[in-house]
Amino acid sequence: MQSVLPDGIVVTINEDRYSYDIHSLVQAFYPGQAVKVVVEGTKELRSGPGLPAFFVRFALREIRVGARLLESEQEWRVSLSDAQDRSEVKNELKRLLYRALSALTKKELPWGSLTGIRPVKLATQLLDQGKEPQDVCRYLQDAYLASEKKARLSVEIALREKRILSSTHGLDGYSLYVGIPFCPTTCLYCSFPSYPICAWESRVGDYLDALDSEIEFARSAFADRILDSVYIGGGTPTTLKPGELERLLDRLRRAFDFSHTLEFTVEAGRADSITKEKLEVLKRYGVTRISVNPQTMNQKTLQTIGRRHTVQQVKEAFYLAREVGFDTINMDLILGLPGEGPDEVAHTLEQIRALGPDNLTVHSLAVKRASRLSQWILENGISQLSNTDTTMDLAAEAAAELGMAPYYLYRQKNMSGNFENVGYAKEGKEGIYNILIMEEKQDIVALGAGTISKRVDPDGTIRRRENVKEVALYIEKIDEMTERKRILFQNGQRVEKSQETL
Repeated sequence: MQSVLPDGIVVTINEDRYSYDIHSLVQAFYPGQAVKVVVEGTKELRSGPGLPAFFVRFALREIRVGARLLESEQEWRVSLSDAQDRSEVKNELKRLLYRALSALTKKELPWGSLTGIRPVKLATQLLDQGKEPQDVCRYLQDAYLASEKKARLSVEIALREKRILSSTHGLDGYSLYVGIPFCPTTCLYCSFPSYPICAWESRVGDYLDALDSEIEFARSAFADRILDSVYIGGGTPTTLKPGELERLLDRLRRAFDFSHTLEFTVEAGRADSITKEKLEVLKRYGVTRISVNPQTMNQKTLQTIGRRHTVQQVKEAFYLAREVGFDTINMDLILGLPGEGPDEVAHTLEQIRALGPDNLTVHSLAVKRASRLSQWILENGISQLSNTDTTMDLAAEAAAELGMAPYYLYRQKNMSGNFENVGYAKEGKEGIYNILIMEEKQDIVALGAGTISKRVDPDGTIRRRENVKEVALYIEKIDEMTERKRILFQNGQRVEKSQETL
């Protein structure tokens, strides 16, 4: 007897192949529904009432995709040649499934069938193979059904990234990330490891002690390498008290050679964590780039997402940072927040233009299972979250008016409108670490609870090691955290390969 997936769509496949890609693509067309991919014979499950059921059938020289809704059934097919390899078969399947979903829903996605792939990294690889920009653009449209606008954006950013990264030391260099997992409050959409500072104030010293151990490991292990960039993120690093910030920054300055460092970033982030005294500490220790992140300049939305500061506080924090002397300030925005449409986004952008930041990072809201937003959607409905071409274009136009160009891009699962996150910057104000972490051009040594270190080998192999997320467990197991990194980065050590796709 079949069981029903309430409010959900079921896809049955005859072979356990490409289930992740199938799930991601169906989910992109049906963002408000649960999607389950099952192999025939392993589970008897059917879609909820009134929802389509899909099937995928692999044969020796053919793939079939079908959809059943009520009494009707439709089917699409593609023939395969014997010469096609695994990646070609997967792309044929995704194009076929995309066309079927597009025909059923009367929708097109800006990135076409691209799932689990970083568009800019793909464009960069093709450019490195000697292909002309216009040929790369055409390939993204033909192979992945991406829109011309998104294909051009990928190539434009790939070319800009190559120029910016020419100033770094590549595999001879490395970057350092330090995670501070404390926040004033946890935002509705957040899935990062973060803990309310009010509950952890008494243990911040213990956390910094644990960081000291990891800093000492990194100092010793990378003594002969060039430190290209340093990024202190979170959480909200400026939840630390001025003395705690000074302790951390002094330790970093004494441990590492900053003489060739191109960029030193600290996420000041939340306006309710920023004071003049803290900014002066950051400036005194050579921080070159900070973030003052409103996410929105609409007070009602700030309250909805759990930010306990005002729009006016954002402005005051920004002007205070300018007064202290910071000439590279980033501001983050999120498009698709609850109840926000073009009018609300336009209002936010008007306020941002008046401030005049040097970087603008525009995020498309991504719904993460680990965030409180998932529960909010169950109670209020996904229709309250809307990101469109119009709002994305408004942000791009505002960035251009501020003299900024797009310099990095990445995508996540379950993004509102199936769009992307784009970083815009004025010339010479780009965030180098942002490019390095996305394009994986050098080792990233990540310190702190919930962080992930990456090793990049000359052959392009990427290896990762995670620190535990829970602060108390991180403090308790700090020796194990440093040992994980020692194994990851020691010369010649072969460790488990990352399962990451491009």
